[in-house]
Amino acid sequence: MDELDSIDARILTVLQRDGRISNAELSERVNLSPSACHRRVQRLEKEGYIKDYVALLDLRKIGRAATVFVEITLSAQAEEVLDAFEREVAKIPDVLECHLMAGTADYLLKMVVFDTDHFAQIHRRSLSRLPGVAQMHSSFALKTVFKTTALPV
Repeated sequence: MDELDSIDARILTVLQRDGRISNAELSERVNLSPSACHRRVQRLEKEGYIKDYVALLDLRKIGRAATVFVEITLSAQAEEVLDAFEREVAKIPDVLECHLMAGTADYLLKMVVFDTDHFAQIHRRSLSRLPGVAQMHSSFALKTVFKTTALPV
């Protein structure tokens, strides 16, 4: 991959905040001709800097007002245990993120749920059945102070 120059960085910054911006408006915002801007965006897509375009939903509008972080400690660190856990946790649609951690827990999950009853159902039907789980600690976020999907470029 090529290095990003300042124009590429500006394009990526604008697109992260407004993925539906027209090429004409984008080219104006980054001070580039529309054709040159379009070529750069195509190159950034081809080289994998731009992975995808998505719609970000309002969690409250779709009823998923509760964010839960779940720390999971496995009974063993053998590769087959890790692989089995990762394979199965990826099948739970309510899990937005799963991170292998260094520290006290082996994995950290981020979930969004309707309410505590909904989380209890997921816990009972899915999380408690994940392979290799020795301990689970769940924390409900009381308030989202700050949230972004935009990466610094």
